[in-house]
Amino acid sequence: MSHHLDSPIARQDPRLDITDFFLFRGERGTVFVMDVSHSLAGEDIPRGWHPEGRYEFKIDGNGDAVEELTYRFTFGERGPDGRQPYRMHRLTGVEAQDSHAEGTLVVEGATDRTQDLVGGARVWAGRAGDPFWIEPDVLQAVGKAVKNGTRADLEGWDPAKAANLFAGHTVHSIVLEVSDSELLALAGPDRRISAWTLASLATDVGGWRQINRAGLPMIHPLFTQLDEDLGDRLNQGRPADDVRNYAGAVAAMISGVVRAYGTSEDPDAYGQGFAERVLPNMLPYIVGTPACYSFLQWNGRALTDNAPDVMFSTALNTPLSLGIGKESVAVEPAPHYPYVPAV
Repeated sequence: MSHHLDSPIARQDPRLDITDFFLFRGERGTVFVMDVSHSLAGEDIPRGWHPEGRYEFKIDGNGDAVEELTYRFTFGERGPDGRQPYRMHRLTGVEAQDSHAEGTLVVEGATDRTQDLVGGARVWAGRAGDPFWIEPDVLQAVGKAVKNGTRADLEGWDPAKAANLFAGHTVHSIVLEVSDSELLALAGPDRRISAWTLASLATDVGGWRQINRAGLPMIHPLFTQLDEDLGDRLNQGRPADDVRNYAGAVAAMISGVVRAYGTSEDPDAYGQGFAERVLPNMLPYIVGTPACYSFLQWNGRALTDNAPDVMFSTALNTPLSLGIGKESVAVEPAPHYPYVPAV
């Protein structure tokens, strides 16, 4: 799983559980997609978006792991027709980092319909098919290997019988497409940005409790399957603190599993290099270019990128395949806005 039901706090209300974050080139500009509320959590629970929650896309343009731009979504109660009203605010500069700042109201709309904005931007929020795929046996084997510093135990696993755990399941997606110029105003000459997503819940004392954070895919499946306390701490932190708080632990776990495989002359150096690549936990993207999350480069993330194979193989420094790919999803992503699989 990329980020599905990844910690005890996130599982308390799946409406606040970010399952995936995608960032890619769209028809008009740059597209941000946040998926929450996975159907795997059960049907007899509230679905959609929490009316006391907040959902944010965070963008850093100068490489300091601190956001200079935030797109903030809040939702109202679900109506008799199943739709939820929403509002999106834009926050810049120091306000982008401030949970109490109001920002500028950009749009008010309702789910299940596209809302066009000034400058070609547009927003859609609604129920969609889950575009992500995972093979549960490989997932568990890799999580145990990284935790224990061993090889992934796949004895008896038959790749010919591999199946997508999420086939036929649904999520609730926020799809925001903005003009490239909006982002290039933040970026340097290399047009590079880094982004992440947050889901937070209002507290009784008037503040906000951060519930879930997602940047790069597969971070939680690699490191927190057997350490849910670490999962909660990762979710509640911020990218600017990641290296200080987690680089040592990440490097140690990766060096352990690579040492078990014997695929590096210096496992400790490999672990350190991996930690430097994944922390701070933000998704990098060069504005205006095709997204590609692959062995060659991490540049955004398209809806059909094979993040599990890339991240598992990179972490183990050994080729590893789930035995399934994009063909295993029940409904393919669409070539046109809002891009996510229709249900």
